[in-house]
Amino acid sequence: MRPSNGYETPTDEVIPVVMRGALSKASVCLVILTLLALPAFGMSNGPAALNGNEESTVKYGCSCHNNGAPSERVIVMITGVPVMYETDVSYSLTITVADSLTLSGGDGNTKAGFLLSSGGVGAFSWSDDQDLRQAEDAPEDVSHSEIDSDGVWVLTWTSPSEDVGNVNFWLAGNSVDGGGLNDETDYWNLLAFSISPPGTIVSGDDAATLETRTISVGDYDTLFVIEESAAQKEAERQAALALSIYRQGNALYWTSLVALLVGAVFQREVLERRYGDGPEYLAMELAYPQAIRRSLLSIASFVIGVRWLSSDAAISFPPASIVEEGTRVTNLTGFLIGCAFFLSAWAAYGVYRTILATRVEPDVKDIL
Repeated sequence: MRPSNGYETPTDEVIPVVMRGALSKASVCLVILTLLALPAFGMSNGPAALNGNEESTVKYGCSCHNNGAPSERVIVMITGVPVMYETDVSYSLTITVADSLTLSGGDGNTKAGFLLSSGGVGAFSWSDDQDLRQAEDAPEDVSHSEIDSDGVWVLTWTSPSEDVGNVNFWLAGNSVDGGGLNDETDYWNLLAFSISPPGTIVSGDDAATLETRTISVGDYDTLFVIEESAAQKEAERQAALALSIYRQGNALYWTSLVALLVGAVFQREVLERRYGDGPEYLAMELAYPQAIRRSLLSIASFVIGVRWLSSDAAISFPPASIVEEGTRVTNLTGFLIGCAFFLSAWAAYGVYRTILATRVEPDVKDIL
């Protein structure tokens, strides 16, 4: 039938065709959006072994971030690198990747990632608390498993069991804004270095300088000429002021205490001479052992004080050798040196008092 207005209504065959066309367009759009999002999701847990140009990412860099160009704005640093490796030895390495603008107190990127390769020489390992994994399509390399907020990772490289010559390393690091897009606000940089084989370097006067080193690349001003913010300067000033007051307070307290003791001793000596008073009589058989003990204590305390004074080693509590690195300890060097010399002087004064006691005329009670 025809409708009264003269137009035909859509038939049942036309409606499915229209729906299929709409679904096809929606599917195409969804596929395109998925393809666009894949790089962002794919790189969030570590870059691929090859970049978009089918080149090694760790050697030639990323082809997606910052339009494929490296940036000196990214600080890529690795510490604990030996100058020369020994066979089958484990070395602890710390990788740091950061935005130089953020390091200098500005509003820069706060997320970071990396990719490290030794060319398959040696082996990498790490603890479970580190967000690390084997690199994608390169199981002998190591990469981050999650985008890190502080950009610091700790891992271990174990050298090969035999001399294989120079070992070359490549390290790629990127600093991103965490927006999920590979755009010009994300930056990356590359670092390459090598470790010499065993026996190729002879240590000089200071062997410690040849044990490990820090290697970095990035903006020079940020690495070496970082200007502290006003808040950082004020915090440091307040901390230095508090430490200065604490030290001055300690110095004044102990100085005052020693002055009071010395003044009291001096006053007693003056009063004894004025009124003819003095120490009680002491027999010689008691005086000799007492004088010897006090003399030995005075000499030993003086020698210990001199040795501590001439030594460059600090005396701390708790001892630095039994606590973890970074634990706060109290430096007792000056206090203990002062105590040693004061004890030596006090024992020497005791010898003097013993001698005075032997010169006193005995009373009847002393003879009996």
